[in-house]
Amino acid sequence: MALGQVWELGAQIGAGGFGKVFEAVSEDGRKAAVKLIPKQSGHERELEFAGKASHNVVPILDHGEHDGHWAIVMPRADKSLSQHLAASGGTLPLDEVVQVLHDIAEALADLDGDVVHRDLKPANILLLEGRWCLADFGLARIANAETATHTWKFGGTRPYMAPERWRLQRASIASDVYSLGVIAHELISGTVPFTGPYDEDFCDQHLHEDPPTRPGIPAALDALVEECLNKSPRSRPNPGNLVVRLEKIQQAPSRGGLAALARANRDEAARLAESARQYSQRCSELERRRDLFRAARNAMTRISAAVLGTVVGAAPSAMFLRFDDQWVVALNGSQLKMSAVRESDLAEWHQGTTPPFDVIAHATIALERDAGHLGYQGRSHSLWYCDAQTVGEYHWYETAFMMEPFGSSVPPADPFSLSPGADARGALGRSTGVCQVAWPFTEVDITDLDDFIDRWTQWLANAADGKLNHPSAMPERPTQGTWR
Repeated sequence: MALGQVWELGAQIGAGGFGKVFEAVSEDGRKAAVKLIPKQSGHERELEFAGKASHNVVPILDHGEHDGHWAIVMPRADKSLSQHLAASGGTLPLDEVVQVLHDIAEALADLDGDVVHRDLKPANILLLEGRWCLADFGLARIANAETATHTWKFGGTRPYMAPERWRLQRASIASDVYSLGVIAHELISGTVPFTGPYDEDFCDQHLHEDPPTRPGIPAALDALVEECLNKSPRSRPNPGNLVVRLEKIQQAPSRGGLAALARANRDEAARLAESARQYSQRCSELERRRDLFRAARNAMTRISAAVLGTVVGAAPSAMFLRFDDQWVVALNGSQLKMSAVRESDLAEWHQGTTPPFDVIAHATIALERDAGHLGYQGRSHSLWYCDAQTVGEYHWYETAFMMEPFGSSVPPADPFSLSPGADARGALGRSTGVCQVAWPFTEVDITDLDDFIDRWTQWLANAADGKLNHPSAMPERPTQGTWR
């Protein structure tokens, strides 16, 4: 086979996408694999990526035409992830799972904004020189390309296809992240989360059902997989975020008691999670918000369980009461409370105009004590699931509010929480309102709760010891520039 170089073809060793794969050896003895793709309209798509080699992507060594086929020459890989998984008995050790996911996430991070793979699965992930690399871009597209005549829009492998693919919507890097979540679940559990068996079953499962739980794995890894499998593309982490989080898991599988606490509470968090909301075939604004609300509720279930577990573990003499997804801990006349998650009221937040950012859900964490000096009774902070800092990127944020400094009255709880509504809109506006922001919008990250838990446990300890005083200055931390 004469391309840029001359190759001697050997036996067929597999098939991928639209073609067959054969052994090959170059004139200088280099071993390779050649994919031959029939020259039918649209099947040349994989050749578009010949010049787009990147980190952890199987490079194309040579390409051209041969005997009525498009020919693509690649290095000969050691094995595919599907072969490795089968030889390992269906699952992999957790440290190896994290390494595989890290390699794939690095490849997706390199491709982000440039290429969408659209058929990510273990058979298309190859071990090459000790790294797991992406291969088989037969269904891929340039990320910013207009829709072509032959898009193969419904092409893909059913167990790994993201919900938006089943609606025939445009695939994005978030679709590949969903497929990575399916792969992660499979490496951990030995099976994909949704098993069909028929197309209509796969469609209903990917659109409507929650994946099975994955007991017995670190909380940080479990949260990562869960977020990748969120129904809404906007609520999935981006590949760069996945790389950072997987590196954290590799470097520090446990920090203090928080990781152990989160693991101990994982099963309880799963019981608290509500069933999935009905998700219709049409993707509307209401459906988008429902998906995001489910992601918000699941994340806050983990955060709330971690805080409660830490407090109860550190103060076993405290009394606590939990009902549904809210709780209160009482210690020597002081109470720490976490409210339930509530869906934000669009009418209250928008008020007929465009708000500074979108708020999907909200909750409250509060510290109350017996009225002491000047009647000060504690503080409460708002927890909002919103895109406060970057458009379309939703996280839980902590903030709080105060009355404008020259007012005549000081509320008994100061600073205080507000739901997304008129008073909060006024505090976030350009002009000075009755209320102002007293605490910067600070992301509450389930993988790094140390500062959040330490502050609230310290305030609870101060209140129980009679040492909780009104803040000496408000705002307590700089707030400017913490929301858009």
